[in-house]
Amino acid sequence: MPDNTDSTKIGDSISGLILFRILLCGIIAAHGWARLLSDGVLPFGGFLDTHDIPGGVLIAWVITLLEIVGSIVMAFGSRYTPHLCAVYAGIYAVGIVMVHMQEGWFVVGLGRNGMEYSVLLIASLVLVGYNHLPPEVHGRILAFRKDTDN
Repeated sequence: MPDNTDSTKIGDSISGLILFRILLCGIIAAHGWARLLSDGVLPFGGFLDTHDIPGGVLIAWVITLLEIVGSIVMAFGSRYTPHLCAVYAGIYAVGIVMVHMQEGWFVVGLGRNGMEYSVLLIASLVLVGYNHLPPEVHGRILAFRKDTDN
């Protein structure tokens, strides 16, 4: 018979978040590795250059290496996890604006190359990042919510 005590539920929640974080890191790493192994860094940089982003190739390398190395750091739940989540969310938000928004919502099916996948990644990054904030930050966020509810 399963143990339904509060401590078991908390342990299951924490285990679930750890597994979710590791899965998310695998997805992010796959972005970087796929770009690197398919010789896609220079074309990505060229795409950025055509959109008047200075240093497009350098930015493409930074994003690629950040997706590969940063995802490993984040997988271990380091203190940099909230920062990495914010950076990745920013990168994918820019991707929505530059590429996916004009393609609509759906990635497949009713559309192609839309923004639904990027939105899901960003929401996942917000969840993981929030759950790795220090407890005192959680307290400030909850206090802010209480202040705005009045």
